[in-house]
Amino acid sequence: MFIARAPGSPDVDTYLAEEAKTRGFTPDYAHRFTSRPDVARAWRQLVMTVRTGMERRVFELATIAAARARHSTYCTVAHSMFLRDVCSDDATVRALDADPTGASLGARDAAIYRYATNVATDAASIRQSDIDELRSLGLSDPDIADIAYAVGARLFFTSVLDGLGSRLDRATAEAFEPGLLAGMIVGRPVGA
Repeated sequence: MFIARAPGSPDVDTYLAEEAKTRGFTPDYAHRFTSRPDVARAWRQLVMTVRTGMERRVFELATIAAARARHSTYCTVAHSMFLRDVCSDDATVRALDADPTGASLGARDAAIYRYATNVATDAASIRQSDIDELRSLGLSDPDIADIAYAVGARLFFTSVLDGLGSRLDRATAEAFEPGLLAGMIVGRPVGA
């Protein structure tokens, strides 16, 4: 952790209790928002709005692509867990372990993954041909916009977490066997 947890206050205590209730423990990232719980809540509302407006599996795929592109171990592992557990898609998690570029996925998933990665790393490089490819694979313009929204929201979170020194919680890391987890450590190591 690069910054100290803000002193306790009723709002900070309420925020940390909300996080603990949601996760079953207080995640390390929550401490990075103790100086501004209102920012964490606003971000969560944004993410929930984006996520509920799109197919959950596409949200997780785009989020993992953005997290990997930004070297966020925390978000790569957490959203791989959601892809596996919430979307019942262990096969894609394992395919991304075998080929983190996403190129070995089916054509639609590979294009989504590639687009999300490009938005995360160099959005100005996106060309009409990238959008046309997604359209040719059955994605509508709102579907494509949702991917960009998901990536944009993720970039905020990964920047805050890594910029303030947050590390993946051991409880989340232990949701994966060590060999699979090793391929998801794309930035900061797992916390102690």
